[in-house]
Amino acid sequence: MLIQYAQALGGYFYDIFITKFDLWLAFGLIAQLAFGARFLVQWIASERAGKSVVPLAFWFLSIAGGLMTLLYGLVKREPVIIIGQLLSNIIYVRNLMLIFRHRGKPSAALDG
Repeated sequence: MLIQYAQALGGYFYDIFITKFDLWLAFGLIAQLAFGARFLVQWIASERAGKSVVPLAFWFLSIAGGLMTLLYGLVKREPVIIIGQLLSNIIYVRNLMLIFRHRGKPSAALDG
């Protein structure tokens, strides 16, 4: 029974990653790697700072990976990906807008 499940799972992954491989699948995988890289960047920045930080690169990788994944979803006609990435990218852009708006302004804690 376990052997049958293992064979079925192997066939499933073969079908997805080998049989259906095309340039859009490669693009989607690269998009996912770009999107996932943001967590690595955030982790490294936090380790260096000794506290949890979110560097600008996190938001730029979020937008790049999110837009690439959105494009992939549009081409593949995947409504779940389209809705999720469209809404997420709005939030990423808004975060950058807030960061750049407050850059150069003194902190409220320093205004005392």
